[in-house]
Amino acid sequence: ELSDNGSLAIVGSINHGSSLWRASDNARRFNWNHKQGQFSEITNAAFSPDLNYAITATPQTMVLWNAKNGASMAYWTAPSEILDISLLPNAQLALLGLADHTAALFDVRNGGVQQVFYHQARVSSVDFNSRKKLALTGSDDYSAKLWHLQTAKLLHHWPHKAEVQLVKLSPNGKLAFTMAKYDKAALWDTTTGKSKGEIPLATSALSRGLSFTAVAFSSNGDYLLTGTSHRIVQLWDTKTLTEIKRWIMPKRDAVAPTNASVLALAFNNGESANASYRVMTSDGFIHRLQ
Repeated sequence: ELSDNGSLAIVGSINHGSSLWRASDNARRFNWNHKQGQFSEITNAAFSPDLNYAITATPQTMVLWNAKNGASMAYWTAPSEILDISLLPNAQLALLGLADHTAALFDVRNGGVQQVFYHQARVSSVDFNSRKKLALTGSDDYSAKLWHLQTAKLLHHWPHKAEVQLVKLSPNGKLAFTMAKYDKAALWDTTTGKSKGEIPLATSALSRGLSFTAVAFSSNGDYLLTGTSHRIVQLWDTKTLTEIKRWIMPKRDAVAPTNASVLALAFNNGESANASYRVMTSDGFIHRLQ
């Protein structure tokens, strides 16, 4: 996971568990594992918006950390297998995507579920916007749903033709991104619920199962970064849905036929089409792009 501004990274590795890195100078700040003397299988992680806190999750447990001094603050067992996680401001609550067909607003300071958002299958992706009090969930039940964060009232329901694997809200809360493999990547107006259009992907690419594995909005919502499982990163204009830039991440070994998925993206400096960006890939690199 990358922080929204790309300055910090949480890395989960089979070689050393999880760790917090400062991306600007490639400094490993802290090693974070859920049990002393063991390397934890960290499958999800998130930063609080102010970057003072972070949370790491295995499929069954989660730990809240102080990102300034590296200290652990709370340890909890999840109500079900954790598939995705987001940490709300002040790190009081975390939004969990769970295998038991729900998303849950979990109190990571005191324990306990504060709110439940229901689907008909696994909830693979979640996001929130605290300013607009919105929660966005994507599920294997072929739908994405927009909820009121505090009351769990369903605001909009967006159907797809396959499992929804990735969702994201813009920082201003005006746009929602939803992606289903073999179907489409769409933008929606969170106020009206109406479609703002689809990211133009070739039919042949969709039929092969091409999907985005990571996505990030610029702070003003004008631009969208997407990454794929084939090392491709693209920058899109959200108003015209046109591609502005494209990069292919370098291979670790130029000769071997290795591939790498894009795991996380961030607008590192500015929010124009000429900003710089950070990209984390599954072969162990964080790249800086311009």
